[in-house]
Amino acid sequence: MSDTKRVTDEEALLLHSSGRPGKLEITPTKPLTTQRDLALAYSPGVAVPCLRIAEDPSLAYDYTAKGNIVAIISNGTAVLGLGDLGALAGKPVMEGKAVLFKRFADVDGIDLEVDTRDVDEFVNCVRFLGPSFGGINLEDIKAPDCFIIEERLRELLDIPVFHDDQHGTAIIAAAGLINACDITGRKIEDVKMVVNGAGAAGIACAELFCTMGVSRENIILCDTKGVVYRGRTNGMNQWKSSFAVDTDKRTLEEAVAGSDVFVGLSAKGAMTPEMVKSMAAKPIIFALANPDPEITPEEVKAVRADAIVATGRSDYPNQVNNVLGFPYLFRGALDVRATTINEAMKVAAAKALAALAREDVPDEVDAAYSGRRLRYGPDYIIPVPFDPRLIVTVPAAVAQAAMESGVARKPILDLTSYKHSLRTRLDPTADSLELILEKVRTNPRRVVFAEGEEERTIRAAMAFRAHGYGTPVLIGREEVIREQLTAMGQPNVQFEIHNARLSDANRRYADHLYRRLQRKGALLRDCQRMVNQDRNVFAACMVAQGDAHAMVTGLTRSFGVAYEELRRVIDPKANEPVFGLHLFITRNRTVFIADTTVHVRPDGKTLADIAVGAAAKARQMGHEPRVALLSFSNFGQTPHPNTDPLREALSILDSRRVDFEYDGEMSADVALDYQLMKRVYPFSRLSGPANVLIMPGLHSANISAKLLNKMAGGQMIGPLLIGLDKPAQIVTMGASVNDIVTAAALAAHDSLPW
Repeated sequence: MSDTKRVTDEEALLLHSSGRPGKLEITPTKPLTTQRDLALAYSPGVAVPCLRIAEDPSLAYDYTAKGNIVAIISNGTAVLGLGDLGALAGKPVMEGKAVLFKRFADVDGIDLEVDTRDVDEFVNCVRFLGPSFGGINLEDIKAPDCFIIEERLRELLDIPVFHDDQHGTAIIAAAGLINACDITGRKIEDVKMVVNGAGAAGIACAELFCTMGVSRENIILCDTKGVVYRGRTNGMNQWKSSFAVDTDKRTLEEAVAGSDVFVGLSAKGAMTPEMVKSMAAKPIIFALANPDPEITPEEVKAVRADAIVATGRSDYPNQVNNVLGFPYLFRGALDVRATTINEAMKVAAAKALAALAREDVPDEVDAAYSGRRLRYGPDYIIPVPFDPRLIVTVPAAVAQAAMESGVARKPILDLTSYKHSLRTRLDPTADSLELILEKVRTNPRRVVFAEGEEERTIRAAMAFRAHGYGTPVLIGREEVIREQLTAMGQPNVQFEIHNARLSDANRRYADHLYRRLQRKGALLRDCQRMVNQDRNVFAACMVAQGDAHAMVTGLTRSFGVAYEELRRVIDPKANEPVFGLHLFITRNRTVFIADTTVHVRPDGKTLADIAVGAAAKARQMGHEPRVALLSFSNFGQTPHPNTDPLREALSILDSRRVDFEYDGEMSADVALDYQLMKRVYPFSRLSGPANVLIMPGLHSANISAKLLNKMAGGQMIGPLLIGLDKPAQIVTMGASVNDIVTAAALAAHDSLPW
């Protein structure tokens, strides 16, 4: 942990220089392939929006990218912790900031390096560029110039102006402070605090802490000359003076003694173990100097095991990382066309971050952090940057605060729809699933979670209920489930729990199973044993007997074993095959793949039936199906016995006069590349690239789905089990909590009357 050199100089230089130099490029958002495209995008078509904007300047947000562009502007006078490197040397940082804006909040950032150290020149440069942007992010400008520049630009411009080095750090630190006080049993208005470092970030943190409720008289501000006290004249300015207090303390060591909170925005080694010892019980220590904190967590823990420690470092818990704030703050501000970013919006962002840290953390987030178990407590008081929930939680809170405080020029009328739009910006699955999930929310269902003793199952059940999908029913021993809940820090959560061995419904379920299996070699006692001992059989009986609407399983058994147990209880729908369907989703397309789980070598009729079922599911999920029967051959090009079932399936679909597009046999590249298809095979019946791929056998289907899941850039949902008479889904043994919740919600959706 003590090694601050996590990458070598050579690695950093290679990344920035390899391929296209730098970290940014500009990509058009409209087609520019024909003369007509050019005429619309540029001359003469471009004149029309120009005239409209001249009549009504607000239309710039409708006809240009202004509303999603933030200028990242610096003069390089305080680059990272490296000092005054100048405008040009600061450009890699500004490019990096633009990348973070795009990656985390889909905001387009443009870096501008202003080569002047004169405040008036800088302000004039930026003010006249203002019409180009929806917001301005000031970066790496030394104090006190940064205070003056931001204040003057906020007065001159009607778009958000935000100095991230000040307020970004303050917002994340405030979120951590809220939760650290909660964990240590403190009220924020009572804490005694020392802020060491009276630069941009230190002053901004102190100001926001006061807005959050910390008493100004309870904050002692220190700089390189010691305590900022009333009457001091050496090294003072108006911003420091606002935090001058009546005290006889003159050194940092004296100030820290007895304090509850230390916030360092200064330099390595400024805080010592002896100072930590002198603090109050359960001290809160935010050592935020970068790259080396004022004191390391190891040094703190060596003398105070009861301390909560945060740093600016990613290799320690509780990282105060500005990327948790500025992308989402601007996202919310841009979406309501805010005229400024005010205190209410900053407080809203801090509170939203604090609240998110208290929620259960998705498995995907744990996986992104080397499998660390991120659970609310002393080592997890702040969310981590790769938490996908940030894009919804923080901008929505900021937008609402902007509306409530009167700085929003375009209020959002439907916050629920807005949150959905935020989710779809970075999550390609969200748009495909939202309609289905909304139907489940408006028609909540009882869903059985068969493996109720598993931690992932319990967490999925909690999330299922929290999302409003219905009532989760856990199968398992109540005492084991209670132990799991206690270990998870959720001892008071209540569930409906059924122990298969002790249930009053056992006799009814066993009789039902016996009626089904008595002519398949099963005795009554065999059926009783299966109901008593097999949670999948018990859960399936609950669904079959109408005691629940749907079920989900799969964590503790292979797909084949779980499927066999379900089929003892649940039949296929009449005249329909049961098959597995995977959805592969990218930002630009969704592809359905079948059959990925059940039929090893389907014949022509089965392939036709699967095509009909897969097309129906695609349409149900909002996609107009274009079905391709896949092979290594294109339209009889290579006659082979293995392609006969595909041609037979095509003939059967012809005879049925189905209501969707289909064709085959064809190779995958032809099916997915419409230009190739029309150039080489102009007779193809498909009107666009295929989005439902019917595979010739289980080997190719299952391998393709798993390869895409592990190697491609999109997201995979599935396998979905299609064709059972009662709704049930089987997840993979490695399924995440989110996978289980999605499967349970889709099973619930399948139970709705149509």
